[in-house]
Amino acid sequence: MRPAGPRRVTMRITVLAGAALAAAVAGCVFAAVGTVAADGSRAEAAAGPVTAMGAVVGTSDGATVIDPADRPAAPVLAGDGLDGKPVRPEDLRGHVVVLNVWASWCGPCRAEADDLARLDRLNRDRGVRFLGINTRDPDRAAARSFVRAHGIGFPSLHDPAGELLLRFPPALLNPRAIPSTLVIDRRGRIAVSIGGPVAEEELGPLLSRVMEEEAS
Repeated sequence: MRPAGPRRVTMRITVLAGAALAAAVAGCVFAAVGTVAADGSRAEAAAGPVTAMGAVVGTSDGATVIDPADRPAAPVLAGDGLDGKPVRPEDLRGHVVVLNVWASWCGPCRAEADDLARLDRLNRDRGVRFLGINTRDPDRAAARSFVRAHGIGFPSLHDPAGELLLRFPPALLNPRAIPSTLVIDRRGRIAVSIGGPVAEEELGPLLSRVMEEEAS
């Protein structure tokens, strides 16, 4: 018998809970989760061309929102930033964190970068922290140029081989899908997963929803 998939709702957000999350963490691929668009049709996540660097670059029409009772813990991330200095995970503890996976050669990443930079500036004083993972990008100089061009003020871990991405449940963060964004709650659990570029008008309300939750 085929395991039950995630519950579908007629909106841009899909709620992943209970048994569906357990099956996803056990090894389902992100594309199998999919999303539900505003018209109720199914939209597969991260559908796009495979680049020479082995990454899928594409778009998504929705987000996956996880009920607090079913959220998996996000892995603790540490490593060097684009400046070669260590990024300290303790700086993120107790904060709502927006984690964005990007690459300097990725067109959809350029499309969302200005919105992410603006949301970071608007929400930093409200206890939100943004963190990037720069992946499949061997040239730190190119990545630093990307950051300067878009006025990005938050740090990014340099992860050219994509090793950090393999620590996440693949159903919530496809290691081959660029860009991808997660919202992590104050307890360090994955609350929202978005595959593909995200705009301020989509991410902003989802971020506010997690920010309004109690820390306990």
